[in-house]
Amino acid sequence: MNTNKLLSKYGVAPFLTLLATCFVGCGGPGDVKDMSARSKPVGVNKSGKATEATSLAASEPAARFVLTDQEGNQFDSANLQGKVWMGSIFFANCPGPCFRENQVIADILREIDDPNFVAVSLTCDPENDTPAALEHYADRFEADPQRWKFLTGDMNVIKRVGTKTFFLPVELGVHSERGVVFDRQGRLRGSYHLLQEDRVERLKKLIRDVLAEDDATVGTQEVD
Repeated sequence: MNTNKLLSKYGVAPFLTLLATCFVGCGGPGDVKDMSARSKPVGVNKSGKATEATSLAASEPAARFVLTDQEGNQFDSANLQGKVWMGSIFFANCPGPCFRENQVIADILREIDDPNFVAVSLTCDPENDTPAALEHYADRFEADPQRWKFLTGDMNVIKRVGTKTFFLPVELGVHSERGVVFDRQGRLRGSYHLLQEDRVERLKKLIRDVLAEDDATVGTQEVD
């Protein structure tokens, strides 16, 4: 596979999704490199591996989606307009990595105690993760339902949001342990692994930076 031709023809985002699919799995730390602000130049070396990072043009606003939250209410992503938000994927019966992932999100929400910052966690096991099950799960993290939405619904919608909005692979019980950050206009700004401490620190910095931006600021994405 000539990765340089793929990048030239299709752009970086589809390539990231393809690369992530090769390394994903509940508990598997090796998915795509971070898309972080103010990083280094990126390229693809002779072996086909991503090297350092390059900035990308700010993405288009995320496509609207409608799912159901842990309180059984319809959740319309249009309500995220004007807020900085972080998306992630999990499932409640995950034997370990998802719990650690959500512990990190709970810590981030406590540390960045701003009503304009919201976490949106999509289950990849909607048949078992009913609103009632998600409410019970959310209680384990003392999640404020106004700031942390655990979402379930049609698996086709969840897959579409995962792959087309988060640029993360998602299948039944299979996902990437990353947090993806969106700005107030719904533009994807960065993606970091939630089980790597140094990445989480950079994730928190990105969230704070994006919260501090003026609404008119045109942001960039980068691939680390």
